[in-house]
Amino acid sequence: MTIKRFPYEGLGRCEAVVSDGIVYAVATDPSLADGIIAQTQNTLNELRRILEAAGSGLAGMLQATVYLNDVRQKPNLDSVWLDWIGPETNWPQRACVGVDLDEGCLIEVVVTAKLV
Repeated sequence: MTIKRFPYEGLGRCEAVVSDGIVYAVATDPSLADGIIAQTQNTLNELRRILEAAGSGLAGMLQATVYLNDVRQKPNLDSVWLDWIGPETNWPQRACVGVDLDEGCLIEVVVTAKLV
């Protein structure tokens, strides 16, 4: 079994790992922009970059877990997500969870995707 890792700078973790045709990826907003809308846009753009670098993309997403610092912000997440995710053929199984995140971080997204 081959494992390909895409390290993240200095945090002891990878932004993506590929094994047996499956991509495991995580993204946050690298700039920690102000507000959930901006952080969601930046996080999802970062996620797209990571998935494409790993050999997948939006159409390859199987499952997504969205961690929100304030789960009451889910409608704002959804407004950005629906534009970003595209047609129904791209829609993964998705869950949203309210959690404590690092200072300034309002959203973190973890996905499982297949290579395309």
